[in-house]
Amino acid sequence: MTNIHKKTLEDLEFPVVLQQVSEYCITEVGTESVLGITPYKNKEETLISLKRVTEFKASFEGDNPIPNHGFDAITKELQLLDIENSTLEVSSFRRILSISETTKTLLKFFKKYEEFYIALQEFSSALTFTSLIEEEVVKVIDKYGQIRDDASQELSVIRKRLHVIKSQINSSFNKALTQYAQSDYLDEIRESIVENRRVLAVKAMHRRKIKGAVLGTSKTGSIVYIEPQQTLNFTNELSNLIYEEREEVKKILKALTEFVRPYKTIISDYQDYLIGIDVLYAKSKYAVSINGVFPRIAKERRSFLKDAYHPLLLVANNKRKEKTFPQTIDLDKTKRIIVISGPNAGGKSITLKTVGLLQVMFQSGLLVPCESESEFCFYNRVLTDIGDNQSIENHLSTYSYRLKKMNQFLKKCNDKTLFLIDEFGTGSDPELGGALAETFLEVFYERNAFGIITTHYTNLKLLATELPHAINANMQFDSRSLEPLYKLHLGEAGSSFTFEVAQKNGIPYSLINKSKKKIERGKVRFDKTIANLQKERSKLRKTSATLEDSAKKAEEESKQLEEINARVKDKLESYQELYDANQKLIVLGRKFDSIAEKYHNSKRKKTLLDELFKLVMTENSKRKKIAPKKKKEVRQKKHKIKQEVEQKVAVIRKEKKKEKAKAKKAPPPKPKVVLKVGDQVRMLDGKAVGTIDTIEKEKAIVNYGMFTTNVSLNELEKVS
Repeated sequence: MTNIHKKTLEDLEFPVVLQQVSEYCITEVGTESVLGITPYKNKEETLISLKRVTEFKASFEGDNPIPNHGFDAITKELQLLDIENSTLEVSSFRRILSISETTKTLLKFFKKYEEFYIALQEFSSALTFTSLIEEEVVKVIDKYGQIRDDASQELSVIRKRLHVIKSQINSSFNKALTQYAQSDYLDEIRESIVENRRVLAVKAMHRRKIKGAVLGTSKTGSIVYIEPQQTLNFTNELSNLIYEEREEVKKILKALTEFVRPYKTIISDYQDYLIGIDVLYAKSKYAVSINGVFPRIAKERRSFLKDAYHPLLLVANNKRKEKTFPQTIDLDKTKRIIVISGPNAGGKSITLKTVGLLQVMFQSGLLVPCESESEFCFYNRVLTDIGDNQSIENHLSTYSYRLKKMNQFLKKCNDKTLFLIDEFGTGSDPELGGALAETFLEVFYERNAFGIITTHYTNLKLLATELPHAINANMQFDSRSLEPLYKLHLGEAGSSFTFEVAQKNGIPYSLINKSKKKIERGKVRFDKTIANLQKERSKLRKTSATLEDSAKKAEEESKQLEEINARVKDKLESYQELYDANQKLIVLGRKFDSIAEKYHNSKRKKTLLDELFKLVMTENSKRKKIAPKKKKEVRQKKHKIKQEVEQKVAVIRKEKKKEKAKAKKAPPPKPKVVLKVGDQVRMLDGKAVGTIDTIEKEKAIVNYGMFTTNVSLNELEKVS
């Protein structure tokens, strides 16, 4: 079971990461859920979450993007459903309907593409869904958020009567308006609206001549606003009908609320599901922004971070368009504890925080910014002592506070713990504090805990070299400029460069020399030795890199020379064989020519045959006898060469046949036709037929009816 304290999360700035993640949420409840994220209690939950986030992230670039999951929260509606006899408003049912429809869309999508979204489909399939809620709400409320006329029989009757009464009100009012306007009882404006009712604008002197209800007067008193008697009766009936409609709507909403109430748990599950989707969406978007990956899960206890970035530093530097330096750190059974030393402002604390923050993010189901070959394991506890929150007010109690922290470490530290301590041993007398820190480190080591500490204490550096499964490390500095290189180097302790940094910052050399004399000569020599070792290491690294490059180049050049040499050797051998064969043939030719000349002069056949036979026997005696086995090999080799030649010849013959066939099939070129204005033409590679309007400089304007185009005459052919 994972147990990571809230203070540890704050030390590692995990809440700041969650704040950045929450900015990608599209709902308020999703934002609240992200801000409340804590590391999962077990390995299984963590892996499931990481798989879901990985699939969601992949959907952003895939062909099947996940549908929108936006919704309005129904927290208040769920509270009201818990109260007996409560009634939900129309707006509440619209929110419930929206959540139901969104959930239904997502469930269908993940079911359809379950081969791509395996983990997300498992998450979705665990939800119980019913379409009854959606169907019942749609029966009562239309897409515009209004109660349907047919929501009940009584409402249908009331609304039909309302329609008739409104028509009668308009008809009766228009009749009275016409009548009194002809009698010149009305003012120029003729009518107005008072209390949402149409009234006649009657001249004050004629007010008694018109029957009806007085609803008001103008500011000057010259106009009296009267609702005519003919309209008044219908208006009263309208008021009664509106009241009846309102009461009937209340009944309908009450009935709908009672129908939905038993499904309160299911509706709540819908909202929880959509909140979960929103959280996964935010985690995935954040992973894209920091280039987060799902690292490998180590089979044994190991934390191997390759090219890992501190996410907060990465985001900040990306905004400023500055470079962020990655770190590679490896904690395993052979090097369980890393002691990082070196000057301040070199990146020790950032490296320490990067390990802790990425571990907490990983165990909270967040993808981490490092190479995918990185390996993570699960720690039951992550213990931190990072004193960034110290101030002048609590400075006197700093050491007491750190001792309490160490006491907690001693109680909880075991082989499934990762501890991270910044500036280990500080806060007290360097000699005494260093000795106590050394003892603490020995206890952590004996308990097989994994951890990283940063320190300036020499005794801790020495202890790391003595313990078999601990290792020193340093943040590299340029020995000349004393500028940090922000690169962790495992295997050796780092010098604090105290006097060098002081000299660089303008402290007089005489004061620095005086300071050197005040401390133990051995310590200065030790620190100087470390500094010199780092300088030598830096030189060796550069030399090694140069030699490697030179070796690679030499190796490549050697291979090229060998290849060239082999090719030249083969060619020389071939030329030598060819030369020997030609020389032999020339000698034979001369001998044969001599025999032929003798025969030409003497015409003696017997002498000719004797000479030829002797020549053949002489040449055969020079030939080496080949063993039967070798003869067979030679025959096979000749046969193989013959087959290869025959195959190549066959391919060449096929190609020639194809060329001949094409030449036969190709029709003779058409005779060039001189085109003129009015000819019907089409483009050589087209089908549309147009008419030539004009011809200028080997170009024609062709009219296709709907449009014209300028085409070269060479690209046109006449249509007969």
